[in-house]
Amino acid sequence: MQWVDQIHQALENNSFSLYYQPIIPITSTDSNDKHYEVLLRFMDKMGNVTLPMAFIPATERYNIMPAIDRWVISTLFANLGNSRKEKSNICTTKESNRSFIYAINLSGTTINDNKFIDFLSEQLVLHQIPAQAICFEITETVVTANLAQIASKVRAIKELGFRFALDNFGSSMSSWGYLKNLSIDYLKINGTLIKNIVEEKIDIAMVKAINEIAHLMGIKTIAEYVENQEIFETIKTIGIDYTQGHDISKPCPLEIW
Repeated sequence: MQWVDQIHQALENNSFSLYYQPIIPITSTDSNDKHYEVLLRFMDKMGNVTLPMAFIPATERYNIMPAIDRWVISTLFANLGNSRKEKSNICTTKESNRSFIYAINLSGTTINDNKFIDFLSEQLVLHQIPAQAICFEITETVVTANLAQIASKVRAIKELGFRFALDNFGSSMSSWGYLKNLSIDYLKINGTLIKNIVEEKIDIAMVKAINEIAHLMGIKTIAEYVENQEIFETIKTIGIDYTQGHDISKPCPLEIW
């Protein structure tokens, strides 16, 4: 209950901050493509940074996640829109060819909100940003709750031009069936499979299978929790498309380029 009051105040006072973590291409040599995951942080009155795991349970229990998700979207879109306006007068050829993708996590409550698509449409018009610059991430657990409904929502949001990623993939054997019904662009492999991939032969086999099936469906793969060079070299050998983790880059305060 203490978190509930703090969260409402943070939304009113803009006490939340956006951080980013790069998602680095492994096999691509196209340095013009920049891919980032947008992360949420809470700043207390003393200026201390609090990670989401501390307050997200309260937001989910008291149905505050939709408000937070909308704050993240509107804040990021506003920054992107302002950046595009500023660069329109000074943009060089190199800058104009650079492509940015910002991945935003969505809660199940948000994506199931019937008014959410209207909100996205309004934000696109308001801030004049390209929809393809945004990739929404939903977790496998969100999909398991109601596959048919989520698949319908994903299709509707993608019709606006947005991209989609399925996060934490591979946490259950039922994972495979979701891919046939979801129209997604990226597949983020569950970090528990990546963490022990150097030592565990079964984990290596599972990641190889996930990567192969995803590629057959035209889906790019992302390995999370790449924490050291050994893991990086292993997933590179497998053929994973992107890597993300503290060994690559730790989360930093978001700056819009």
